[in-house]
Amino acid sequence: MFKKILVAVALASSSMMLQANSLMQIKTTQGNIDIELYDDKAPISVQNFKNYAKANFYAGTIFHRVIPNFMIQGGGFSGQMVQKTTQAAIKNEANNGLKNVRGSLAMARTSNPDSATSQFFINLNDNVALDRSPFDAGYAVFGQVVKGMDVVDRISGVPTSNYGMHQNVPKQPVIIQSIQIISDSK
Repeated sequence: MFKKILVAVALASSSMMLQANSLMQIKTTQGNIDIELYDDKAPISVQNFKNYAKANFYAGTIFHRVIPNFMIQGGGFSGQMVQKTTQAAIKNEANNGLKNVRGSLAMARTSNPDSATSQFFINLNDNVALDRSPFDAGYAVFGQVVKGMDVVDRISGVPTSNYGMHQNVPKQPVIIQSIQIISDSK
């Protein structure tokens, strides 16, 4: 009996030493989305996302670009489509081996590969064209939806229109109320 207890304690201790991925929750007006972040494979993108979340940056931002069967993008604009001031851009980590598959989170960026700041998107399909290739720097995947894909799909179905120079903007804002860390790998 004593040996079994020692083995159980040893196993528990060694599993606590393993670094688990962080878990976060995106609370929206359409429901909650739980995500797992790939701390080990996309450390720059994950830390960037956590920093914005810890600063409460995302509260009140919207999913400002919704394209059915492609992706939903948010994290940079207020409900009035005013772009928020961000921190410095980060290095593109699209060479991390992660793919833009259904439910994955990736950093949004401009045509400059190293231009991602606060904006992110959730893939609605397997979007192979967004992966790194010899011809394209790709979009860095840094997480995966683990619960709430039904919420993501619901958001993807909201009616959209043009708003100024922006296309695919939901007619009724889908607001990100908060993004909170559930468990941190550190």
